[in-house]
Amino acid sequence: MPKKHIPVPSDFARPTPGAYQKKSEDPKKKPFKGDSSARKKFDKDKKPTSGRLEAPFRSKPTDPTRGPRPAGAPDRTRPKGATDRERPAYTGERGKPSKERLANPYREQPKATEPTTKTEEKMPLNKYIAHCGICSRRDAIDLIKQGKVKVNDTIEKEPGYKVAEKDIILYEDVKILPQRNLVYYLLNKPKDFITTTDDPEGRKTVMDLFKNVTEARIFPVGRLDRNTTGLLLMTNDGELTQKLSHPKHNTKKVYQVGLDRPLAKADFEAIAKGLMLEDGLAEVDEVAYTNPKDKKEIGIEIHSGRNRIVRRIFEHLKYEVKTLDRVIYAGLTKKNLPRGKFRELEPQEVIFLKHFK
Repeated sequence: MPKKHIPVPSDFARPTPGAYQKKSEDPKKKPFKGDSSARKKFDKDKKPTSGRLEAPFRSKPTDPTRGPRPAGAPDRTRPKGATDRERPAYTGERGKPSKERLANPYREQPKATEPTTKTEEKMPLNKYIAHCGICSRRDAIDLIKQGKVKVNDTIEKEPGYKVAEKDIILYEDVKILPQRNLVYYLLNKPKDFITTTDDPEGRKTVMDLFKNVTEARIFPVGRLDRNTTGLLLMTNDGELTQKLSHPKHNTKKVYQVGLDRPLAKADFEAIAKGLMLEDGLAEVDEVAYTNPKDKKEIGIEIHSGRNRIVRRIFEHLKYEVKTLDRVIYAGLTKKNLPRGKFRELEPQEVIFLKHFK
């Protein structure tokens, strides 16, 4: 008994030999002759035709089952001799455009709708001054109230004045325009330099360290006392200055303090809890001894931007601050930055200051 062949998936995928061969080419297959009696019956029942095949499913117009055509109905019968597509006779020369095309060579295009005019965005005056690189928004308010800013040759003392595009803004009788090229410098401020752009008494300022460095009108972000050293950011970015200076952003600052005598444990705990000064509660984020063997060296972290806050904390407890150095500002450190030197911020540092602080 022969073995039964069990088909597998590969047999279905593989075509059998001669599967694509035409039927007429198959030598083993005999031509079909059919049943002679059935053929005669089919020829007998077949109706004679008029020489052309009728449409199999189309009834004749004279079919009585369709009923009469309604009155007023359009005649949809094709006229005798009509072609599938009627085209006007071409009167021009072959290969050349017609007279109609030459008379109107371009097609009529639809008229374009007028673009909607956008409303002009106006900027507050103090923000405009900050964008010009004069100072921060907060300092710009003081300049405006002091009458140092003119709008169209008229003194304007309202910081919220909306500056239009056609307005001409003057600061100290000099026309100012928003800064386009923003620069960022990190300075390790030395001692005996004032954190300001100009000093009426002629003392040294941090601007003296940037002579012939940049044409941009940079200014310091925040303030450091004359005898305080450490990190100071210099830029012409008024938006960033406003962000770092505003109390709600809690800009982190770490100072290293040198005292005239060791800090007592009771005073250490009082500073950690917070001291009540003449202008309110002075809170610190963290305080620690930087050198366990020398309790004169203190590290303190704060986020407050109040004037001389670190010195006033220790002066409130009858300590004299000998040295005060800011070692961290908004996540920036003075690594590889000697005293009195500065460097440009890296693009990643600028992004960090703008978006993550």
